[in-house]
Amino acid sequence: MSGPVMIDIAGFSPTAEEMDLIRNPLVGGVILFTRNYDAPAQLQSLTAALHALRPGLLIAVDHEGGRVQRFRSGFTELPSMGSIGQRHAQDPALALRLAEAAGFVLAWELRALGVDLSFAPVLDLDYGRSAVIGNRAFHRDPEIVSQLAVALRRGLHAAGFAAVGKHFPGHGFVEADSHHDLPVDSRPYAAIESDDLKPFQTLVQDGLEGIMPAHILYDAVDNRPAGFSPFWLQQVLRGRLGFDGVIFSDDLSMKGAVGAGTPAERARAALDAGCDMVLLCNDPVAARELLDGLAGYPWPAESARRLAMLAPAQRLTPAAGVARYHAALAELEGHA
Repeated sequence: MSGPVMIDIAGFSPTAEEMDLIRNPLVGGVILFTRNYDAPAQLQSLTAALHALRPGLLIAVDHEGGRVQRFRSGFTELPSMGSIGQRHAQDPALALRLAEAAGFVLAWELRALGVDLSFAPVLDLDYGRSAVIGNRAFHRDPEIVSQLAVALRRGLHAAGFAAVGKHFPGHGFVEADSHHDLPVDSRPYAAIESDDLKPFQTLVQDGLEGIMPAHILYDAVDNRPAGFSPFWLQQVLRGRLGFDGVIFSDDLSMKGAVGAGTPAERARAALDAGCDMVLLCNDPVAARELLDGLAGYPWPAESARRLAMLAPAQRLTPAAGVARYHAALAELEGHA
């Protein structure tokens, strides 16, 4: 059984030390970055080696389209979600088709090379304040975000991928980047519920498989950042929204998370708050500390069940999949 920790590697293939970390029973996933990619054949070899090292290992990537697309050469250049949202005002039907086509192409290309999951779509609202979100968000209007995200998930799903919505309960209102600071959103709960939560609620009702909370402190609501907050993850997300999928922490090495203590303390805080899997990237020393400090953690069987449901599924025959892939490419042509 895979465990509740997702880590990364430094290069095109894992080193002996990295393979030792991945064999740790607490490790259940590896997240890839641009530094791990050279060419399609190399990526396929890498994912095959990782899956052979740990059967059931979840291989993930942040591959959204636009400026957040980790693999470029050999992959289709996908439009940003914001550019799709801009087309909605002139042609809503076209925007929906583009969102679904982008989701299908994204998942089809990754899945063909052994990647299991992309952390997409972004469900944040574009308030015009957050540089780190910006055109990664579909739109300011939560109804339009919801419609386009449902379409993108439909494309992901058709190609065999689960979807992971982020960054719950909404990252778009704050200016600070949680990679470098702990952003504070001081709006009351009612304001967040009336706007930012709507896309998450719609996607949960649509069957969304995964959610990633934000490293943001909503200080008028709770005294802990959302990713460490039982209120946000258990009372709101599990309780009020009825979400039964996987909750992934955002990267615990980000500045928005380090206030929660040592790497192991951050991981325990996130898991205790309700996360099913925690991510720690770009810090191999901290990854070792996290795994050593988390030894013996009583990981719930329910979390393992949820994670097992994220495995890619064959939803189309190969011939039907190839035909749909080429149709999706034609739809996207000229819109990247």
